[in-house]
Amino acid sequence: MRIRPATAAELPALQDIERAAGAPFRDLGMPEIADDAPPPLGVLERYRGAGRCWVAADEEDHPAAYLLAEPVDGALHIEQVSVHPRAARRGVGRELLAYAADRAREEGLTALTLTTFTEIPWNAPYYARLGFHTLAEEDLTPGLREIRATEAEHGLDRWPRVCMRAPL
Repeated sequence: MRIRPATAAELPALQDIERAAGAPFRDLGMPEIADDAPPPLGVLERYRGAGRCWVAADEEDHPAAYLLAEPVDGALHIEQVSVHPRAARRGVGRELLAYAADRAREEGLTALTLTTFTEIPWNAPYYARLGFHTLAEEDLTPGLREIRATEAEHGLDRWPRVCMRAPL
């Protein structure tokens, strides 16, 4: 896989990746997550236009996974990482995160942050294996508190969630 910036023409494909990546949540009793709409094209374009939408492209240069990020309180916050099931378990997510970490270092940011489900094997346990640690509530920055509040408003707190951080 080759990591590179997404093109505008690929944004609908990223929505397809999101739908496919969400499907396994159904088997875990989380149909609301499986059926959640992917980010709208305008949102994806905002990340792409800011230079913070990257894809892992396959041998034919088609996106198989993507990552969205934005700076939050001195860290690069990973808003979304989605890997199509056909590319899963090959280190693609890890490659995308490493690429994001390199971009964050170039910008002088000190960490990667993200929010995730605690009990899903490919969520918090996976990120912990990659060097992320769970932040206690009192350690959340103002920006992370705002992100968590928005997630709660959208009903994501129906399942246990945490903020995680990996220093760079």
